[in-house]
Amino acid sequence: MSTTRQNGSLYTNIQNNIATIEFGHPASNSFPSELLARLTNELISVGHNNGVSVIILKSEGEKAFCAGASFDELVAISNLEEGKQFFAGFANVLNAMRSCGKLIVGSIQGKAVGGGVGLAAACDYVLATENAAIKLSEFTIGIGPFVIEPAVTRKIGVAGTAELTLDATSWKSAYWAKEKGLYAKVFETQKELDDEVEILAEKLASYDPEALAEMKKVLWKGTEEWNDLLAERAAVSGQLVLSDYTKKALAKFKK
Repeated sequence: MSTTRQNGSLYTNIQNNIATIEFGHPASNSFPSELLARLTNELISVGHNNGVSVIILKSEGEKAFCAGASFDELVAISNLEEGKQFFAGFANVLNAMRSCGKLIVGSIQGKAVGGGVGLAAACDYVLATENAAIKLSEFTIGIGPFVIEPAVTRKIGVAGTAELTLDATSWKSAYWAKEKGLYAKVFETQKELDDEVEILAEKLASYDPEALAEMKKVLWKGTEEWNDLLAERAAVSGQLVLSDYTKKALAKFKK
């Protein structure tokens, strides 16, 4: 059952040293700023919980995994400060995922667009269904995936990011994402996905939590400057969203 709350929903369930964080929004599990802030704070909180060894990140329902940031909020941006704050929402989530100290298993049941691709890329290990196609369509409205690019490139390389970004109107299949390294495994059904995510999380939770924490550090080595880098990227996007090109492109989508 998907949420009908306009600010979205966020639930955390902790059992057997596994924290399952599930987010939802009626607009294809997209993120308004408030929900991004809640997810950032929850990741930080769970990261400090000694009773948690592993995090599962998933979204509600059986359709889209995440449509990125809230389109309604994007359309409403009217100045640079608002733009920087808007794009900083995903920057804060990615940095929380990077620095929380817990390995994160992503469960991707459906399509991911824009920031949703960034969320998948910032997970440490991702399982998906064959419905989990991905797209970075930012160029079509005059901006670019600048905030999430470091996370995406870290997983699929510069060539993969270029292909995904420059072919902004095309979906890439879940199997393409697996071939590039974004997904570890792809399953035919959501039940298979759910079962495999549970099995993997239970295995990880049975290992020495100190070893898991050290592995998290190893996997993210070289990203220590991301707090500054992603803030800079948010400012770039915040400026671009105010351009005449973007305003005209967004006007076509206004209700």
